[in-house]
Amino acid sequence: MSSLDEAGDRLASLQMNAELRHAQLEMLSAQCATDRIRLRYSLEDVAQHAQRDTLRKAWTSASALYEYYRAVAGRVLDLDGTERSGAPSVNEAKLEEAVARAADSLRAQRELFRATGLPLERRRRQAMRPFFSDAVLDQVRIVSLEGKRVPNPPFYIEARAAGIKDFPDVSHLASLTFEDVLIFTGAIADRNLFHALVRVVQFQVLGPERYAELFLRGLLRTRTHASVPLQAHAFLLESEFAGNPAQPFSVEERVRLWSNQSRY
Repeated sequence: MSSLDEAGDRLASLQMNAELRHAQLEMLSAQCATDRIRLRYSLEDVAQHAQRDTLRKAWTSASALYEYYRAVAGRVLDLDGTERSGAPSVNEAKLEEAVARAADSLRAQRELFRATGLPLERRRRQAMRPFFSDAVLDQVRIVSLEGKRVPNPPFYIEARAAGIKDFPDVSHLASLTFEDVLIFTGAIADRNLFHALVRVVQFQVLGPERYAELFLRGLLRTRTHASVPLQAHAFLLESEFAGNPAQPFSVEERVRLWSNQSRY
């Protein structure tokens, strides 16, 4: 096994990190599958009725992954003496200001766009009904900007002062969710609509202030937009929907589970 430091191979390093991101998404998928079991069955049910060979393989795989990543985390601590998260120190006062401004910005954008928003079309509503409640589908409004872009919000300034620098460029996003208002800058595919509706449910379950706080803290901790737990969960559910749109599940149940388990 060669060392990337010794080889000096930048391409190999990029490939390793791409594979690590893929592994992370696969593990999120496994977590989601396990969460479905948690929702439906007690520990006693699983222990008594699960096929022993299947249960043993699941346990063996989970244990091996835990040991491997624990060993990697130990090396990180040994090498640079930092916390495992690698998160920079937080200016809590400035972060609170950023959260308040973010929540205000979300409300202001919602009010600005909702008046021109349209209800879901019947076909799209029918496609989303196996995954979202009628209450959500009744409430949302759709806005198509037809090539126009939404500028970056002003609260980015306060957030950067709190140490959060790796914001997504809002103008490059395919969709934006302002509570129950969905903004699309191009064609609306069912997959993009599903992703945006997951955000609506997250807003409803968490509330705008808590959503803003969790998003900003997640961005500060992970340093990448795609790795923020709120975003990662939305992508995970979107991927499950895209993989089998004929298999219904409750997005609200999944979001509440992650919220109750403090996984956001």
